[in-house]
Amino acid sequence: MATTKRMNQIASTIQREISIVLRQEGTYIYGNALVTVTQVKMTPDLGLARIYLSVYNVQDKSMVVELVSQNLQRIRQSLAYRVKKHMRRVPNLEFFEDDTLDEMYRLRELFDKIETKDPSNENTDDTKNE
Repeated sequence: MATTKRMNQIASTIQREISIVLRQEGTYIYGNALVTVTQVKMTPDLGLARIYLSVYNVQDKSMVVELVSQNLQRIRQSLAYRVKKHMRRVPNLEFFEDDTLDEMYRLRELFDKIETKDPSNENTDDTKNE
C-alpha cells in the first residue's frame, strides 16, 4: 500500500500525541508498565490509525495492550483535545503489540548460541589476533 505525504503527516502527529497521552494517563490505565508507540499506520481514507505499542517492565504484554484498547474512549478523547487545531476528524484507533524488539533479542540469543557452539569460528578469531 502506497502512503501519501498527508498520511505520513497524520501518522506522525498521532504518534507524537498518543505518546504524550499514554505518558500522562498510562499509570491510570495499565500501571507501572513502560509503553512506547513504535509506529502508526493510517488507512488511505485517514479514518483509522493502527497504533503499534512496545511494552516493557511487565510479564504479560498483551494484557497491557488489551487494557489500552479497553480505555479507547478515554484515550481518543484526550487525543482529540490535543490535535483539534491540526485535524478536523480524529481517526478511529486500533492498538497492536509490536514485538519486533522481542524478536530481535530472541534471534540475537540464537545467533550467540550458534557462535559459541561452532568450533571453526574460534579458529578464525585466533588467526586474526596474530
